[in-house]
Amino acid sequence: MSLVSQLRPAVVVVGGSRGIGKAIATVAARQGGPVVLVARSHESLLAAATEVQAAGGEAFTLELDLFSADASLRLEEFLTENRLSCDILVNSAGYGLRGAATILPIGEQLGIVDLNIRALSELTLRFLPGMLARRRGGVINLGSIAGFTPGPNMALYYASKSFVRSFSEALYEELRHTGVTVTCVAPGPVETEFLDRSGAGRAMLFKVLPRADAVDVAESAWRGFNAGRRLVVPGVSAKLTAFFASILPTAILLPLIGKLQRRGNDPCPCGSGVKYKACCGKGWLRRRGRSGRIAPER
Repeated sequence: MSLVSQLRPAVVVVGGSRGIGKAIATVAARQGGPVVLVARSHESLLAAATEVQAAGGEAFTLELDLFSADASLRLEEFLTENRLSCDILVNSAGYGLRGAATILPIGEQLGIVDLNIRALSELTLRFLPGMLARRRGGVINLGSIAGFTPGPNMALYYASKSFVRSFSEALYEELRHTGVTVTCVAPGPVETEFLDRSGAGRAMLFKVLPRADAVDVAESAWRGFNAGRRLVVPGVSAKLTAFFASILPTAILLPLIGKLQRRGNDPCPCGSGVKYKACCGKGWLRRRGRSGRIAPER
């Protein structure tokens, strides 16, 4: 009997120590199999493992920094050492930043690309071949309704979620007859720590849109994946938001999103150091003639 045939299929949840990832891990644990929780925080991992065990699953934890170059290889080695195979991969790790792209620290913004795009892509591509060989399993990639439109004042986050949606849907089509499913889950605002950590919770947009419950999103994600769906948009409000984002003209949509995600005391993106409202937000109007050209100051 080969080593591969001796490996037990596991649900691997990257970013499984909190938020939607932890909720999906708990839902998956109800089937009673191994659930591997991957995150950086030791204490959060232990707490999540307790919830997985209470739900009926067998919990494994791996402290892993996804920014490290060998992260996916270390995860693969961990699974092999524990005689597990990645049957279902849940990519729920990610972060965002609210603010003008020209103001936010470059390194922190590029971190969004590294985690939300590069790490997700590498993990997906590393474990898909094994799933295809077994002709079962698949990937759940956590996107967002942010992936349906550009997002002024959260530019790289919205762009990263657009990538996740496009990448996932393309893979779904490539693999649709193989027994392997790739599902993109695109919720609206969810009541998790993400809104506070990213600063998005203080923007008007995220105060206007209703916040979903992480467990409800996880339930929808798990049902949708098991039904072989390409895209899951949990909740009526998220579906309506995605719909209007698809039909509104860009000339209307972009200024609207930009305004709703901007706060009155945000610094102006032009780099003047002045608040946006007092600078490019309103001050430029007084300096423009009817032709739209900047009029000389007197």
